[in-house]
Amino acid sequence: MPPEGAGTDPGDALRAEEERLRRTLADLEAQMARLVESSRGDNADDEHDPEGQTIAFERSQLAAVTAETQERLAEVRAAVRRVVDGGYGTCEVCGRSIPDGRLEARPTATTCVEHAARR
Repeated sequence: MPPEGAGTDPGDALRAEEERLRRTLADLEAQMARLVESSRGDNADDEHDPEGQTIAFERSQLAAVTAETQERLAEVRAAVRRVVDGGYGTCEVCGRSIPDGRLEARPTATTCVEHAARR
């Protein structure tokens, strides 16, 4: 799904997606801080405390979503740099243009379909 943003300029859409991801990441980090703070002072023994396993699961899930968001944000930031540098839409393997349809489906794509299939 292409990032939501103003106009058809990929840079505008990518910057809008970057801002959305930054807000999401800040929210996830705040949630993790609240979760850690809420369990601080508790002598949670995950093995024997019925709440311990739930807290550990929540932390694990939140950490995974945070890591995925950080990875996506890095991809978007790299795509924004390519827009600024003039390399956006060029396959990093063969140097040919990445088809518009691929960039619409995956705005952070760094390779054409042919080379993406080889990865």
